[in-house]
Amino acid sequence: MKIEPFGVEIWMNEYETRCDYNLAETCVYSITVAELLQLCGESDHSLDSLLSLKLSYGAIQGSDRLRTAIASLYEHQRLENILVTHGTIGANSLVHQSLVSRGDRVVAIVPTYQQHYSIPQSIGAEVELLRLKPENQFLPDLSELNQMVTDDTKLIAMTNPNNPTGSLMNAEYLEEIAGIARAKGTWVLCDEVYRGTDQSGSGTTPSIADIYEKGISTAGMSKAFSLAGLRIGWIVAPEEVIEPVMVHRDYNTISVGVINDHLAALALENSEALLERSKSITRTNLKILSDWVDAELAISWVPPQSGTTALLKYEFEMASRDLCIEILQKTGVMFTPGSAMGMEGYVRIGYANPTEVLMAGLKLVSGYLAMKLK
Repeated sequence: MKIEPFGVEIWMNEYETRCDYNLAETCVYSITVAELLQLCGESDHSLDSLLSLKLSYGAIQGSDRLRTAIASLYEHQRLENILVTHGTIGANSLVHQSLVSRGDRVVAIVPTYQQHYSIPQSIGAEVELLRLKPENQFLPDLSELNQMVTDDTKLIAMTNPNNPTGSLMNAEYLEEIAGIARAKGTWVLCDEVYRGTDQSGSGTTPSIADIYEKGISTAGMSKAFSLAGLRIGWIVAPEEVIEPVMVHRDYNTISVGVINDHLAALALENSEALLERSKSITRTNLKILSDWVDAELAISWVPPQSGTTALLKYEFEMASRDLCIEILQKTGVMFTPGSAMGMEGYVRIGYANPTEVLMAGLKLVSGYLAMKLK
């Protein structure tokens, strides 16, 4: 199977160990096991329960305890609709491989995580790209989507909150997309790994799995829950999706680690505490970033409504990869070039780092930009 190189991952692999200030990071900055226990109101003795865990494959679909905790994040989901995977990346891959066949039509809303168009393309699907535009606040044009989705469209693939723009489709917007898909019998895969980090209200937008009977939600522990090292994700979908996914999963995952499962269950049983931490970080840091953008003559943006990332548009002639390399070499600050996401003329910033790291990195970039504009 031939597949396109993964632009963002290649960039991260090449440079993330060579920077001083990683403003390309997309997770709300990670916590330690000790911090997890503290947030969950547990003592160090809580780890004693790990000693009795038998290091077998464990529950193949994920433990009932973990799947029950995942179900609590949704309005109308049961254990039968939930499958634990190796990260959200594993969840996305399994859905595409299980639902999409050669010759199928897929509509991917871009920019997005590259899995959502490169995997179906590699399978031999006909992939149409609906491009988000800044003049629409990086929200999909619903009339354009309605024209693109036909009787032959198997799947609409999207991220909400959006990576990399930070745009957010609210419940009403998702209902509109569900209506478009329902009219054609089309599945909707929504990568919701940043769900829980909205900049207003409770912080959590409804899931496509609760809104649409053919909606599929994927998510995981990495972004909003700050536990990327657990490599735990999940699929929430009708059983008619879960069943073929299980067939594919037998070939590449079998199960997740029982220790990972245990700690993820503990975390999600205390999801409110973890999400409160994440909202505090993202809301504090976005205000800092917003003030910085306002002060920079060469930078503009569409302010993100959720997530941990934003696209920064720069107002001078330079390829985004060259710009990111030059900034890294001169300041030690790492961004992600827009070219890695099909968004030349932009760089992506991750702003959910420790606040002092964000502030120090932005100050250095301000010095770079001042010299650049002289």
